[in-house]
Order: sequence, then structure tokens, then C-alpha cells
Amino acid sequence: MNIPRVLLVDDDRSVLDALGTVIESEGFELVRAADGHEAVENFRQQPIDIVLLDLNMPVKGGWDTLKRLTTINPLLPIIVITARPDAYPVAMAMGVAVLMQKPLDIPLLLEAMRELLAEPATARLSRIAGHGPQTRKT
Repeated sequence: MNIPRVLLVDDDRSVLDALGTVIESEGFELVRAADGHEAVENFRQQPIDIVLLDLNMPVKGGWDTLKRLTTINPLLPIIVITARPDAYPVAMAMGVAVLMQKPLDIPLLLEAMRELLAEPATARLSRIAGHGPQTRKT
């Protein structure tokens, strides 16, 4: 059985550690990145099934990272994690799969991850073509 590989991108070490531990305990393989540049490098070095992406980061911000990752793989499911409620319009325009606001509801996040990993390619194409992201709020 193929274990899904999750790229977790956040500049806050405590978030990387705590959320990373939860993700690994749920049976996912985890790749951590502390900024957007590291995220893109990790993405190029190994297959990634889903990305959890913080927006507010140094070096390469979340939106720039999102653009780079989706240029490499337009069908990549990405969950944007943010404390910024004004991010929804931009996320919709960029084809983000799910937008979740901090503080995170962990069971809801895990449910969204599983749904996106099981999403058929046709549904993903339809969402990217203009139906916008799901908004998951806690």
C-alpha cells in the first residue's frame, strides 16, 4: 500500500513539530519545510501527494510558493493554512483545494486531507477550473 506523502510548510518550528507529529501518527509520511524555498526544493526531490501550506513565511512567502508548486504540478492538492481571513478570494483564484483558518481544527484538517487524497482527477480539474476552494473554518 502506498503511504501518502505530506509536505508541511510553516516557518513556526512549534507548528512543524506539533502538526507533524499528528500527521505522522495518522499514518502519513511527512516532509517538513520551514520556508517556501525549502518547500520547492523538497517537492522537486521527491513525490509529494498533498501540501499543507502556511501563507506568512520569510524567504519565499506562501503565495509565491503556491505558484511555484502549481506550476510544477497543477493538479497538486494544496491546503492553505492561514490566520488571514482575507485570503479566500486570492485562494479561490489560485485553485487552492481547501483554505483553513488558524487555530486549526485537527480532525477537520485530517478529514480534508483524506478527502483530497481520494478526490478523482476529474473532480480536481473541475475545482481548479473555477469552482474555488472549500473553506474549512474552526
